[in-house]
Amino acid sequence: MGTSMRLSTGSEIMKVAIVHDWLVAPGGAEKVLEQIVQCFPDADLFSLVDFLEDRAPVRGKPVTTSFIQRLPFARRRYRAYLPLMPLAVEQFDLSGYDLIVTSSYAVAKGVLVGPDQVHVSYVHSPMRYAWDLQHQYLREAHLTRGPRSWATRALLHYLRGWDARSANGVDCLIANSHFVARRMLKTYRREASVIAPPVDVHHFDVHEQKDDFYLTASRMVPYKRMDLIVDAFTAMPQRKLVVIGDGPEMQKIRAKAGPNVEIMGYQPFSVLKDHMQRAKAFVFAAEEDFGIAVVEAQACGTPVIAYGKGGALETVVPFGEPQPTGVHFTQQSVSSLLDAVDRFERNRAAILPAVCRANAEQFSAATFRRAFMVEVTRAVAAAGARGRRPVQALDPAWPRDSAQSSMWGR
Repeated sequence: MGTSMRLSTGSEIMKVAIVHDWLVAPGGAEKVLEQIVQCFPDADLFSLVDFLEDRAPVRGKPVTTSFIQRLPFARRRYRAYLPLMPLAVEQFDLSGYDLIVTSSYAVAKGVLVGPDQVHVSYVHSPMRYAWDLQHQYLREAHLTRGPRSWATRALLHYLRGWDARSANGVDCLIANSHFVARRMLKTYRREASVIAPPVDVHHFDVHEQKDDFYLTASRMVPYKRMDLIVDAFTAMPQRKLVVIGDGPEMQKIRAKAGPNVEIMGYQPFSVLKDHMQRAKAFVFAAEEDFGIAVVEAQACGTPVIAYGKGGALETVVPFGEPQPTGVHFTQQSVSSLLDAVDRFERNRAAILPAVCRANAEQFSAATFRRAFMVEVTRAVAAAGARGRRPVQALDPAWPRDSAQSSMWGR
């Protein structure tokens, strides 16, 4: 049975709004949104823009959008309207809702709420380009000098102030990893609960037998460091690397690839899944807040060689610890990755496909929904204790089956 539900205060059903930054293409944040919508199937949805063709993340529901939806070139250039996004999200009239749930990696958590409303925000990350990664963003965007650089710096300065203030309107902050929770403590001076994003582990099957190739798969953008992986394997002509993905750095990466590196470009899910199942190991060089692909690979029983910073520290168990699932490398450099591959080759027999799968299963969608609803219930109960409408306590055994406790519908 599904675990969709509605929150009630006695006989009254709470009215719920869900706010997401923007709906343009399916990604990790949209997978989180899909599970939140499944938790609250009767909720109303809001987003700055909605150009999503695949309606699975919103489960076919209509979405109320902001004025940015109607601005020129919004479908392709919506990011250019970043200066207007704080204003736009504040124009959503949510005054008729009891519970507001925001899925935020930019401005969604900045919605305006009243003293008797409960606001729970799942934060994928504070705006990285406005906070600790500002200088990296400016370098990658070639905005280190000149008038455009200073205009961008002024905008980011404004966004930092707005972003920090907007956290004051949130009753319960949830981070997608301990790494992001530490970033939120720095930026918002607020503690956050941690709930890992849902991974569709049941869409992947374990393959015990592995072929003689390594795999990496990602969007080809600078921070993913696909170039680093290709450089390292080009320096190891005896080892084959398969690269799946596309993006603005495609030509640069093709030019680097040696004859032992196969660049496949964008591939459908079925092809990606097949390669994840058969690969000797999955290689990941980005500093990610979480890193869903790393968990998907382990769901296939495939070990991971990952940069040991950010979310990979929480999802990959390295050699030296009980039941390892992969290897960490300490620097985003060719030499560090070469060393990690060598350590993996020497110790790969210590990594069992079944252990990789078991590690991945702790990040399942069902686990996410249970943990998320526990946090929502706590937030609503705490609001009741502070003088807002009370809510019945959550049965700690929820969800056992389709028969939910009296505070949940469906």
